[in-house]
Amino acid sequence: MNGSRHIIITGFMGSGKTTIASGLARILGCEMLDLDHVIAEREGRTAREIIEQDGEESFRGVETRILHEVLENSPMGVIALGGGAWTLERNRNLINKHGCVTVWLDAPFELCWERIVLSGSSRPLARDEGQARMLYAQRRPQYALAKLPVQLVANKSSDQISAEIAERLRVLDNW
Repeated sequence: MNGSRHIIITGFMGSGKTTIASGLARILGCEMLDLDHVIAEREGRTAREIIEQDGEESFRGVETRILHEVLENSPMGVIALGGGAWTLERNRNLINKHGCVTVWLDAPFELCWERIVLSGSSRPLARDEGQARMLYAQRRPQYALAKLPVQLVANKSSDQISAEIAERLRVLDNW
C-alpha cells in the first residue's frame, strides 16, 4: 500500500464490511479499524447501547467525532464504517477532505437480512425485516456516492472479494 490514503469500506449492515476490511488490510499489509469497535472502546458502550440509551442523533454525533479523530490520528489503513456513517453528508465531507478512497459493498438486501438474522444480535435501527428493508432502500443512494462500488454475489468468498478490491485499488491508485 502506498500509505497515502485511508480506504473506507461502507455498505448496509450485514454486507460484510468488517470481514472484507480485515481481508483487504491483510492483503495490503496495513492496519484495519472497525469504527463501531473504536467507538465502543472509547465510549465504554456499543453503538447499539448508545442508540438505545441516548438516541440515534447522539450516537451519530459520537460517530462523527471519532471518525474525525481516526482520520486525523491513525496510520493509513482500511476503515470499516458502521452502516449509517457514510449516509451523513458531514461524514462524507470529512472522508473526502482526507482524500480517502471509498468502497461500497453493494450486497443484495436478502443477503444482508440473512446475515443480520444469523448473527442473532438485534439491530436498533432494523428490528424487523420491514424496517430493515425500508432503511436499505433509503441508504442506497448515499452508498452509491462511494468511489468504488463492489457487487457482492453469493458465489464469491470474502477472500476473493478482498483480493478483487485490492486489485481494483492497485489499478485505480497504483498501490
